Amino acid sequence: MDPIADALSAIKNAENVGKSECIVKPASKLLGNILKVMQKEGYIGEFEFIDDGKSGKYRVKLIGKINNCGAIKPRFAVKKDEYEKYEKRYLPAQNVGFLVISTPFGVMTQKEAIKRGTGGRAIAFVY
Repeated sequence: MDPIADALSAIKNAENVGKSECIVKPASKLLGNILKVMQKEGYIGEFEFIDDGKSGKYRVKLIGKINNCGAIKPRFAVKKDEYEKYEKRYLPAQNVGFLVISTPFGVMTQKEAIKRGTGGRAIAFVY
């Protein structure tokens, strides 16, 4: 019962099959922020919110760049000098992919969090 994990696995499965777009539901602000980070890093194309009268859903354009993505459970608290430990655990190599971190300054990649010198919660990985 984790909407973030369900959405990321739906995106990964649609990407593996070769679809050009994917519908993820239910929508949430956190999922929207994760999709913004993925779009900014160049892993997905445009996405839009669709109001269906319930919780809503997102239509995501896929561009074929995602090899794997998923939620990190439990959401580990990461100190500002511990990012390397989680990069080694969830990413295949250095400078390949990114971790999505929820910080007091918003949702961002681990690289941005290191630049800002802040810790946060590890939410997801994408490569």
